[in-house]
Amino acid sequence: MTTTSHTARNHGLDTLRALAIVLVFVYHYMVFVSGENTFGLFSQIGWIGVDLFFALSGYLIGNQIFAALRSGRAFSLKRFYARRLLRTLPNYSVVLALYFLWPWFRNGSELPPLWKFMTFTQNYALRPGTAFSHAWSLCIEEQFYMLLPAAALGIAALRRSIGWVWTAIGAGFIASMCLRGYLWSHLVDGNPQGSLQFMKHIYYSSFCRYDELVAGAALALAKNYHGAAWRRMTSRGNLALALGLALSALTIYLLLADERGLPMTVFGFPLLACSFALLIVAAVSDNSLLRSTRVPGAGKLALWSYASYLTHKQVCILANNYLQTIGIGPGSPAGIAIMTALSVLAGWLLYRVVETPFMALRDRFVPSNFAADGAPDGTAAVTPSR
Repeated sequence: MTTTSHTARNHGLDTLRALAIVLVFVYHYMVFVSGENTFGLFSQIGWIGVDLFFALSGYLIGNQIFAALRSGRAFSLKRFYARRLLRTLPNYSVVLALYFLWPWFRNGSELPPLWKFMTFTQNYALRPGTAFSHAWSLCIEEQFYMLLPAAALGIAALRRSIGWVWTAIGAGFIASMCLRGYLWSHLVDGNPQGSLQFMKHIYYSSFCRYDELVAGAALALAKNYHGAAWRRMTSRGNLALALGLALSALTIYLLLADERGLPMTVFGFPLLACSFALLIVAAVSDNSLLRSTRVPGAGKLALWSYASYLTHKQVCILANNYLQTIGIGPGSPAGIAIMTALSVLAGWLLYRVVETPFMALRDRFVPSNFAADGAPDGTAAVTPSR
């Protein structure tokens, strides 16, 4: 959710990113505001918006890294991390300050320790319902951003065959599924607090939730190291779109039937990863409807999606407190319209006031992930062999 750039827009990726933030919004509206399926099916399955964000982030960040390694230029870890932090920290720090410095803003909710937020480890054993709890997904993304380039450079430096990378990706999926199955059997099955254990140790866990991030990175790997196969994949964009929609529908149907049972705990996230990977392929295919169709407003929502993600939940909670005092309920058309508009406005303000100037600073002082003039600042210009 933190990979929006100021370069030429891809309508397909914008549509997927906008869809992701809308899904997250309607899910949080149900859980934290209205307490009912205000948006019907979309409320029930809205949590998969985070998984769509993960897949998009894995692809976009992975593409930056693998394209840089393939270029032969000196890729700089320091510059990569500087660009990531300038992209992530300003918005995050402002919202975090609101929670910690303005008690009214957190609405009486318990706050985890500040050091967990500052180290992006808040997601470990996170208790649902605490203040700023939805930052758990940002923690997983930041951990991914820190590890992926270092791992890629390590593999590149060893001159390992690209086959080893694919082996590691496959092993990662299997390990994640096995871990979820083990934790479900030992912490969830038959436990009166099984739902809480599921959220704390499976749903929020970095070790259990990297499927979509890895799937996105795998697409980036294919794009940069398997050009012929990538061209074949993206030459059938509408087929990828149809398959992605069909697999998404099947996965949602299975999740609705038994979202937290053992089968979907083990296989649900890989199915979502495959579904969203197909949709991303469609989004970057020149001949697909997803890429060629410009959905009104999707580009703006995509541009503000990170800022909106950080602010929308608490804005709705606080607005709902006031609206109910004047007789406007969260399930009423007026309540929905007002809180939706306020959420969009808050995201836009944070984007304009904080994100935009810091992105300008980044573009000026750290314009790329490459070392300046070949400076030896933790760089590598090697690639994995075939």
